[in-house]
Amino acid sequence: MIGRHDTIRRAQAMKITNVETFIVDAGFRPWTFVKVETDEGVTGYGECSDGRSPLGIAGTVEDLAPVLVGRDPRAFEMRFWDMLRRVRQSPGGIAAKAIAGVDCALIDIKAKALGISVVELFGGPTRDRTRLYWSHCGTTRARWPKLLGTPPLRTMEDVADLGREVVRRGYTALKTNILLPGEPADVFFGGFGGGPGTTDQYVTTPLLRHVEALVGTFRDAVGPDVDINLDLNFNFKPESAMRIAKVLEQFDLLWLEVDMYDPDAVLQIKQSTSTKICTGENLFYMREYIPYFQRRAADVFMIDVPWNGFSQSKKVGDLAEVYQLNVAPHNYYSHLADFMSASLCAVLPNVRIMETDVDDVPWKGDLVTVRPEVVDGHVMTPTGPGWGADLNEEVAREHAWKPGAYWEGGGERPR
Repeated sequence: MIGRHDTIRRAQAMKITNVETFIVDAGFRPWTFVKVETDEGVTGYGECSDGRSPLGIAGTVEDLAPVLVGRDPRAFEMRFWDMLRRVRQSPGGIAAKAIAGVDCALIDIKAKALGISVVELFGGPTRDRTRLYWSHCGTTRARWPKLLGTPPLRTMEDVADLGREVVRRGYTALKTNILLPGEPADVFFGGFGGGPGTTDQYVTTPLLRHVEALVGTFRDAVGPDVDINLDLNFNFKPESAMRIAKVLEQFDLLWLEVDMYDPDAVLQIKQSTSTKICTGENLFYMREYIPYFQRRAADVFMIDVPWNGFSQSKKVGDLAEVYQLNVAPHNYYSHLADFMSASLCAVLPNVRIMETDVDDVPWKGDLVTVRPEVVDGHVMTPTGPGWGADLNEEVAREHAWKPGAYWEGGGERPR
């Protein structure tokens, strides 16, 4: 007969034995994964992809290993604080993303050890499926059509054809960036790189007219019932964002997405227009969201699971509910992140919609042992143990990323 103390000792037995990262070639940016192994043979995976700093994240995960190896992975809240205290003087950015990858792997382990999904671990599902929007719609086709095997975007009629394809494939929402059709096509991304004179973040009158024509082309193609989002990223200051928001009011966007680190600047944009505003993808933890929530600076807030970790993303989502705000996962990564983000949607009561990239490298589906189930533009809630899918390590190694080949914001672009 097993006594009470034997049960306690057995419950305390699991230990982390190894922490490892995989940086995978994702065609035009890297994906970064964390693998955590245990002495009981349970392995967890997490994703913490950042197209610009994969080596920094992988190095930080290696720096965190000494506070993880030998400790119980199932106590993921305590392990979060162990890691946060390790990087106390630099708690955001690359450090937060490294912590997030580990956090997600630890949660995967705990759910697997219990034989349940992460969704069940965090209280069970609030929904059986989550509505998706086709993200970077046209963005990747404009820059890498040969790699993706997709039609080029030479003209506005090609943009209209893409909009009609979105509808035909069952999606009820899309998000695009400022596409510049042509031969070759491109995308306006001044906020992420460029030469002298490209740091000012303002919209010219011709560019403003182009934005109006672009969104109008999508609206005519998809009809009145398909939602459209336009992502401005960090490309404009408030004055220019307000001009864009005003000219787009006629198209009834689901949201205009802006990234800024000043909540009052985002609020200024929101108060200037009837166009709905979304922000938050680059914020970390509740403390950074609070000033935005308190000001009601936006209509919808993004949460990035691979950058915040699942445990902290759940807390941010719950806090948003206190403020009566909807959230939407920021999710332009691999299918493992799809499972992680779909799991977050399934345990929150205040989700607006979920992001996913439809156009991607041919080996994206091979990187996971199970692919997400998408039905009529919705992703089904994961039900398998842990995330419901594991990283296929053999495929990850076959597609190892080579530093310096390219980066998401510029450099060499495979065509």
